[in-house]
Amino acid sequence: MKVFIVVLALGMFVQSAVAKEADCRTIESTSGRLACYDAAFPPQAKQPTAAEKDAARAAYKDPFIAEEAKTAAKLKNICRGC
Repeated sequence: MKVFIVVLALGMFVQSAVAKEADCRTIESTSGRLACYDAAFPPQAKQPTAAEKDAARAAYKDPFIAEEAKTAAKLKNICRGC
């Protein structure tokens, strides 16, 4: 039983020792440090946005543009110095 407990305890310590990341901060060379970080944390692929997924979709048409144009035309016709 003691052997089992010792093996279990050693297994817990070995896992943390193997999981240790490289210490990229100690590398003096800029390109070497960047390569170390790239190896430790590889860049993830960019997820396509909803607009990129559906290329057949029509362009967005703002419904308020026409209304704003009508309001601006009405404001220009107001006599301010009559």
